[in-house]
Amino acid sequence: MTSAANEAPLWQPGPDRIAAAAVTRFQSWAAERYGAPAEGGYAALHRWSVDELDTFWKAVAGWFDVRFSTPYDSVIGDRTMPGATWFPGATLNYAEHALRTAEDASRADAPALLYVDETHTQIPVSWSEIRRQVGSLAAELRALGVTPGDRVSGYLPNIPQAVIAFLATAAVGGVWTSCAPDFGARSVLDRFQQVEPVVLFTVDGYRYGGKEHDRTATVAELRDELPTLRAVVHIPLLGTAAPEGALAWSALTAADTEPVFEQVPFDHPLWVLYSSGTTGLPKAIVQSQGGILLEHFKQLGLHCDLGPEDRFFWYTSTGWMMWNFLVSGLLTGTTVVLYDGSPGYPDVSAQWRVAEQTGATLFGTSAAYVMACRKAGIHPGRDYDLSRVQCVATTGSPLPPDGFRWLHDEVADDLWIASVSGGTDVCSCFAGAVPTLPVHIGELQAPCLGTDLQAWDPAGKPLIGEVGELVVAKPMPSMPVHFWNDPDGSRYHDSYFDMYPGVWRHGDWITLTDRGSVIIHGRSDSTLNRQGVRMGSADIYEAVERLPEIRESLVIGLEEPDGGYWMPLFVHLADGATLDDALRDSIKRTIRENLSPRHVPDEVIEVPGIPHTLTGKRIEVPVKRLLQGTDLAKAVNPGSVDNLELLQFYADLARTRR
Repeated sequence: MTSAANEAPLWQPGPDRIAAAAVTRFQSWAAERYGAPAEGGYAALHRWSVDELDTFWKAVAGWFDVRFSTPYDSVIGDRTMPGATWFPGATLNYAEHALRTAEDASRADAPALLYVDETHTQIPVSWSEIRRQVGSLAAELRALGVTPGDRVSGYLPNIPQAVIAFLATAAVGGVWTSCAPDFGARSVLDRFQQVEPVVLFTVDGYRYGGKEHDRTATVAELRDELPTLRAVVHIPLLGTAAPEGALAWSALTAADTEPVFEQVPFDHPLWVLYSSGTTGLPKAIVQSQGGILLEHFKQLGLHCDLGPEDRFFWYTSTGWMMWNFLVSGLLTGTTVVLYDGSPGYPDVSAQWRVAEQTGATLFGTSAAYVMACRKAGIHPGRDYDLSRVQCVATTGSPLPPDGFRWLHDEVADDLWIASVSGGTDVCSCFAGAVPTLPVHIGELQAPCLGTDLQAWDPAGKPLIGEVGELVVAKPMPSMPVHFWNDPDGSRYHDSYFDMYPGVWRHGDWITLTDRGSVIIHGRSDSTLNRQGVRMGSADIYEAVERLPEIRESLVIGLEEPDGGYWMPLFVHLADGATLDDALRDSIKRTIRENLSPRHVPDEVIEVPGIPHTLTGKRIEVPVKRLLQGTDLAKAVNPGSVDNLELLQFYADLARTRR
């Protein structure tokens, strides 16, 4: 697959926009001081950033004025993956940088956070107020005996208190970890029991879909099952009193205390994120204060082009890495918009309404939400004032070509559309937004700076214009420092480095086009492989879900004992649709015409729903295991899925086939 050189881009930044972009100014600055190429635009800058990895990251630290309280000995101490070491000898603090804007008297009273719930009431929290509360809470955490390296957990929705609790934890050198309150007790314990937190921040409940959801019983269970807790902090979101033995949030954040920022080594743990855990306990992924600081400065300040005049809204929950990414918007002096509520309440336009009301300049959401809006026939650009929205970014799954067209047609024709792809594993993007490059339909603009992104064949040969494994051939600062409870590093190694020793293999199929853009084809660990030809499931979803009768779909490829190959397509129908012969023919014809005869499924099967992880990703591998005959209890971790009953359908289907 090669790109058509004469294909017109969907969007092209104008000369003024290119000149004003931070990445343009960074390139000129780095050319003067660090030998970066002054000409050749982004492609030349990217090549330099991976060829001269040390110099590039030194330049990033200088451009963003990273405060090293102890200077570093070198930029990269050891390049070996896994285990590369960054800025050895240096000490710093992430929270100090996140709150730095509060030191500017002209901005101290401006909003750092803008909180919105389902009532669409806006509550601003100023830079000076968030700094004050972090100072008060950090002092209280120290009084509770929290020391650097101790884990502090949050069972919290996307509210200002979650941001403040995280920053206070980082200020004292603690290690933050969070789950959203829609996670059940078992899902939370699968995560928190691994890391043994000493403090738990909780709410009494949350509001979602116009209803209040009490969580007091779940919180009581967490307290019983987490014996390492020294303190529980109660946040009365639904207005209830603190349970016996719990501390009141208001009391811990009342003082006017200047924050003290613990200066920690560059590789000191900042937070623990978790893999989806569909086939076992979630992996507890540890990332560092310094690694995240530099990676997010680069990603948000250069790629997302965020600065003090921006408002950054990404629809997320505290159980998804995008929440951590969103909070890092504070590093660039940006106002961060926190929306706590259903993505579709009271109707599918909810997120556009938030973008309008908060004056968001960068609005991030999921590809699934964009496609749901398209299917619902809404008109955001007509019905809402989105004049401040300069960029709509999507992640979670590849944005189909029809999603690009819909955003361009229904939001604004001068809209920067940034489909991005990365992972919880690095809490960042491998490829995606570049404000100075054109946008082509169905493509991510380019690999990110400092990311040696390649597509490899099984023998480790780089490919251009062909589908290959997504690999990162050189270390990134935000790669995990380790997994929790993985003393010999074997789980970490086996997760990314088993196929290509010393090279990160992420588990996605990608194509690097001849114009430098990137196409994501879906997960390679649920690969469709017919007659030796590998196919991405995302391509099939994009074609099938254009049909108005199809709400969502799931495709699985099974190698059978007799050497055959069975590829069923499961479809969740829209209300009122019927899977008759005419619709089956329409589905197969659509796939054949848009992709190839090889992509056409052997069967089309109606299902009551498509199972997802708790962060909304389609579950392919566990369904494949069920269809291969694996017991449900062994095929999936029940605490990782949104609806376990749906998986029973696939288990029953496997039994009828045997």
